[in-house]
Amino acid sequence: MKTGYDVIERPIITELSMDLAEDKKYLFKVNANCNKTEVRKAVEEIFGVDVKKVNIMNVNGKKKRMGRTQGMTSSYKKAIVTLTEDSKEIELFQGL
Repeated sequence: MKTGYDVIERPIITELSMDLAEDKKYLFKVNANCNKTEVRKAVEEIFGVDVKKVNIMNVNGKKKRMGRTQGMTSSYKKAIVTLTEDSKEIELFQGL
């Protein structure tokens, strides 16, 4: 059985995610083998909030070069979690 910390790897902190946080939408890098219901339960368990909706997308790796050597960055899965209007906000994003 997966715990909340097995599903959610880390928050994604960018300018876009800070703008979305004002609308109670938060971005997380999640485990590649999880689904929407597992992400919903994990966020509710870890942060103690009410989740309205979860969107998940796969992000493909990009080609990178270092001189003559080339490779790929890793692919990952990210989730956009929308909270209900009466839910409290996630404090992790407030201090940034």
